[in-house]
Amino acid sequence: MLQLDWKRMLAAFGAFSFLMVLITTRATDSYWNAVALGGLMIFFWIFEVISIYITALFPFIFAIPLGLLNTADLAASYGNNNVYLFFGGFVLALGLEKWKVHEQIARRIINVVGDSKPRILLGFILSTGFLSMWISNTATALMMLPMAIAIIHAMPVAHQKSKFSLLLMLSIAYASSIGGVGTLVGSPPNTQMAAILQKNFHITVSFFDWMKIGMPLAITMLLVMYGIFYVALGKERKELHDVNLPNVPWTNEQLRALSIFGLVVILWSFRELITSATGLNYGDESAAIFGAILLFIVPGKSDKKPLLDWKDTEKLPWGILLLFGGGLALAQIFEKNGVVESLTKVFQSYENMSVPAIVLLVVVISVFASEVMSNLALVTIFVPVIASFAKESGYDVFQLCFSLTLGASLAFMMPVGTPPNAIVFSSGHVKIHQMVKMGFLFNVIGIALISLFAILFL
Repeated sequence: MLQLDWKRMLAAFGAFSFLMVLITTRATDSYWNAVALGGLMIFFWIFEVISIYITALFPFIFAIPLGLLNTADLAASYGNNNVYLFFGGFVLALGLEKWKVHEQIARRIINVVGDSKPRILLGFILSTGFLSMWISNTATALMMLPMAIAIIHAMPVAHQKSKFSLLLMLSIAYASSIGGVGTLVGSPPNTQMAAILQKNFHITVSFFDWMKIGMPLAITMLLVMYGIFYVALGKERKELHDVNLPNVPWTNEQLRALSIFGLVVILWSFRELITSATGLNYGDESAAIFGAILLFIVPGKSDKKPLLDWKDTEKLPWGILLLFGGGLALAQIFEKNGVVESLTKVFQSYENMSVPAIVLLVVVISVFASEVMSNLALVTIFVPVIASFAKESGYDVFQLCFSLTLGASLAFMMPVGTPPNAIVFSSGHVKIHQMVKMGFLFNVIGIALISLFAILFL
């Protein structure tokens, strides 16, 4: 009852603050309308006043009446290509889970790294981080999550809510994001920054230019993460994983589901090569949806029924699609109503700051802004602003833009901060307050390391 009353008080406070802003401004100022709605959504998300998926629907209620978005922009946010990438990836994971493919792979991971909980964490951190350096962090999280879930479900029910379970889930989210900063192709914001600098400022960023800084930074952060998780395990670090994954032969259904998943991974991993060789242009979401459709067509061997039927989709985390759409809608609201522009004006009064100070400022703003808006959108909007500011003020353009882009990819607190956070949150094994608490620590660590690397090596 106390918890319910506390949530009601928070809901009343949030609603009152929202209404007071609208009443004060007579709801005629789109800037303050955007600030009010954004503040309400972020407040409700952090404290889980109501279901976070319902909070993600607030733009449907308020955006058009308050003049913040038109219907086309609103629809485009909830129908974004990443929403369909999530959907396709969730269906693929569902196919692996239905036929217990994830258990087969998880068993083999444990055979390689050992049964101790720290070793399992290290194995997942390094394998997830390495994969994310070469394919999108979203695809990596979608690939690794079923394996982690299999390891958790192999434990006794009483142990499935342990620190180890939480840290294993967070290792997928965080290592996917961290690995993505290692190479130019590891995360979409990286290539977006390079494209903007090349087109608008005639600055070429080569694969090696990025990797000579990004790779050491990613490896350092992955090892730091393991060290923190090792300490956070406490007494559990001396325990063996209570594994109950049977060693059984592969079935035909498992092999067919795995083959479809492998096909999608190939389409993800070699998309640019396939496009240049065949002229077939497609996105990651197209590959994911293609694999999902195949699961509803390709039959299993025993009864000739498809590997999946529509009833199986009842298990899909549909709410996460709304959550991601709501995050994109909020980013659009901030962009179109001057909130982002007002943030850019912050830099105009700092043109005489020292290089370390301006780098630190850029990274702090980037990391925390990325918690509530798409990292790709943030880079697209802010890189031209930061590059122009750097050029006019005598700072190194690449140094500031590189710092900004890295910060945009390392938002660890909110499910809407980055796709890997949202994917892992959809598992149900991570509460939002747990992600916020651990994520804040990693945000601070990320800010410190990005700033240090940018100052020392650029």
